[in-house]
Amino acid sequence: MDLKQKIELAWDNRDLLNDSSTIKAINDTIELVDSGKLRVAQLNQSKWIVNEWVKKAVLLYFPINKMTTLQAGPLEFHDKIPLKRDYAKKGIRVVPSAISRYGSYISSGCILMPSYVNIGAYIGKGTMVDTWATVGSCAQIGENVHISGGVGIGGVLEPVQASPVIIEDNVFLGSRSIIVEGVIIRKEAVLGANVVLTASTKIIDVTNDVSKEIKGEIPARSVVIPGTVPKKFKAGTYNVPCALIIGKRKESTDKKTSLNQVLREHNLAV
Repeated sequence: MDLKQKIELAWDNRDLLNDSSTIKAINDTIELVDSGKLRVAQLNQSKWIVNEWVKKAVLLYFPINKMTTLQAGPLEFHDKIPLKRDYAKKGIRVVPSAISRYGSYISSGCILMPSYVNIGAYIGKGTMVDTWATVGSCAQIGENVHISGGVGIGGVLEPVQASPVIIEDNVFLGSRSIIVEGVIIRKEAVLGANVVLTASTKIIDVTNDVSKEIKGEIPARSVVIPGTVPKKFKAGTYNVPCALIIGKRKESTDKKTSLNQVLREHNLAV
């Protein structure tokens, strides 16, 4: 509570960023986020609650740090935020060229292929972040998630009340899929390649006789593929992207199953 109060005061009065106790409060908060003891968002009875003051601490962390040159073997960086360290001690496998910033939490058993994890992000146990995937600032990733190659998970810092992207446990994100603007992917859902989800993307459940449209959230165990819907403009009618829920992942299906296998269960070519 003392940390929260100091962060809130500094947010309203930036002159306090010159105060040593304020600087310590910001650094202590980011250290807690880095260690996974504090999160930008947390689950409370199926509802995700955003800790706005933690996001404020992340934003205040930038002005209290100066640009400095960072060395990582032959690589050189010039930034305000140091790189994450001690992967072996944390039990994380990190392939060369994978980069994660200090202030992101990555749990034991995770694998980082050449990828990028930004400050404020949280990644649960056993998750795979595949090649050229990006996990944006403050994104919250569950356990045993497979983030395929080239996936883009958006980050959000401002406005502070904006919700981050949430990916719950055992989700499979197909190659080149994009999830941004606070979209929530519930447990065990499967996204096919190239699915794009924004806050305004139409998500259409086509599993019944009558389609059902939702926004901002993929229900648990849903199998999702990209689609299009017609939309009228002054210049005519054109197809715009949407996401189609074509079925449910069977509870008996291995949570580590390949995307190909899940789509075959629903009679779809890969």
